[in-house]
Amino acid sequence: MARTGAKYRGVIGGSPWYILHNLSQSEKRPPPTRVDWRRIARYFAPYWRYEILIIAAIVVTSSLGQLPPLFTKWIIDGAIARKDVTLLAWLVGGMVASALAAAAIGAGQGYLNAYVGEGIMRDMRDALVRHLHRMPLSFFTATKTGEIMNRVSNDVDAIDNVVTGTLVTIVTNVVVILTTLVAIFWLDWRLALLSLAVVPVMVVPLAPVGKTMYAIRKRTREQRDRIESLLQETLSLSGVTLMKSFVREKEEAERFHRAGTELMNLEIRLALVGRWFVALIGALVVVGPALVWLGGGWLAIRSGLGVGTIVAFVAYLARLYGPASALVGVQMQIVSAFAVFERIFSYLDMTPEAPQRPDAQPLVAPRGEIEFSHVTFGYVPDRPVLRDVSFRAQPDMLVAFVGPTGAGKTTIMNLVPRFYDPQEGRVLIDGHDVRDLSLASLRACIGIVTQETYLFHATIAQNLRYGKPDASDEELLAACRTANLAGVIAALPDGLQTVVGERGHRLSGGERQRLAIARVLLKDPRILILDEATSSLDSVSEQLIRDALVPLMRGRTSLVVAHRLSTVLRADVINVLDGGRIVESGRHAELVARGGLYARLYEAQFFTGDEPAGVAI
Repeated sequence: MARTGAKYRGVIGGSPWYILHNLSQSEKRPPPTRVDWRRIARYFAPYWRYEILIIAAIVVTSSLGQLPPLFTKWIIDGAIARKDVTLLAWLVGGMVASALAAAAIGAGQGYLNAYVGEGIMRDMRDALVRHLHRMPLSFFTATKTGEIMNRVSNDVDAIDNVVTGTLVTIVTNVVVILTTLVAIFWLDWRLALLSLAVVPVMVVPLAPVGKTMYAIRKRTREQRDRIESLLQETLSLSGVTLMKSFVREKEEAERFHRAGTELMNLEIRLALVGRWFVALIGALVVVGPALVWLGGGWLAIRSGLGVGTIVAFVAYLARLYGPASALVGVQMQIVSAFAVFERIFSYLDMTPEAPQRPDAQPLVAPRGEIEFSHVTFGYVPDRPVLRDVSFRAQPDMLVAFVGPTGAGKTTIMNLVPRFYDPQEGRVLIDGHDVRDLSLASLRACIGIVTQETYLFHATIAQNLRYGKPDASDEELLAACRTANLAGVIAALPDGLQTVVGERGHRLSGGERQRLAIARVLLKDPRILILDEATSSLDSVSEQLIRDALVPLMRGRTSLVVAHRLSTVLRADVINVLDGGRIVESGRHAELVARGGLYARLYEAQFFTGDEPAGVAI
């Protein structure tokens, strides 16, 4: 049973239909990733110089912030008590100067903080997008586009407060608390101990509140995925067209309303988590100073403690309880944000497409020889789509693939550029197993035109330059002439600078297909894959494409899955697939003479005038 290349065994990807309808969420996703501070800290590491400056600014501003209460004490117990106007003026001036200096340094700190925070968010988005670009096609067939967009955009935005403000807030509040503790113990150790009596009450309930908030936040982000997917489905051009054609506006609005209501209820629960706790902290901010007034008043009466000391002490309590309560709130925010970090890291931890071997070699000067050697492949284990497929395409040959729908034709096309890897057997280019080649060099020599042409919402020139970024306008026009698209370009008011619209909607199906062929012409690949590239064209457009394909395929190795026989008739070899196997192989005349499956398909199309249902040739 084992074949050559067994060392490469392993299921890559999954059938879109099977995954979407049969796999559970746990099978589609890896186990949840537990977030730790070390992993988050890696995103902060490149900005360590700025972070040192931020910490230095925090220490200076916090130290300057300790001066106003001291100035208050000196004004009451010193200048006013002595009736010294000059000293009063100096003390008030010092109070104002310290406040202005703290404000100036704080403004600089704010800039540095914003620079670091936004840089980290940019880096996190970059990491997500780079990783998603490396994911196998099966991931995108199994995952809704809205969910992916939500992870890259909204999830990263959801941790904005953590990376741009929360962590700096932690450092700031800790420094303020430490400097304030030094100041209050220096003023009066007895009042300092009394003021700290309420602090434990602020800390004890943190764990249960944080746990509840984490769970609700996680459910909230999942619900946002669903809403984003609904928007993606119903507000895209194709989705809106389908909805309007079936008059489903009311049902879709109700479906969106139900999803929004569920999100609303979750957000309300999240907002209410720990409200009692926050209210308790607010009460303690009042209770603490009341205790100080009680204790300080008793000491003033009994032992002559200065009134200025008590006033300064109460002022310091605002700098103690305020940061302490803020740290409590920050802790709750961080626990909530951990649910979002977990979602982001779960994407980053997903296995990318078939990994490139460390010793992968570039494909140099490709000749275009393609060989399938006993290839067996299935999107899902134990459900093979291809069974023991072997064939060879010599350089400059046109090899066609025909057969009923679901026979495995497109799957063969996907294995050549290594969008998937076979479980058994080997796919070779110029005698090299594609798994031994670098992905970049392999795919650089392959041009693909599929049935579903994708165009960006950009100009015709920008879409064409996707095949050759440095192409001149003359090269673009030459490619368009070869693809019989020059007349269409000339008739457009802005020519090459015409914006094609969402998915190229401003162009007809035939024009989009010819634009895709012109784009491949600019790439000038050694291997050409045409996967039902003319299936969506009318007879006039098909004739234009047929004329363009002759020079396009000349000098290239071409693999063609054809809906119509106009291209197949000229093929050097026609492989007929049925049930994932090549059941016939030969030229057109030979296959018709055999009277097998190809002959039946040929007769069904040409002698009835209609293609039989479920058959794609």
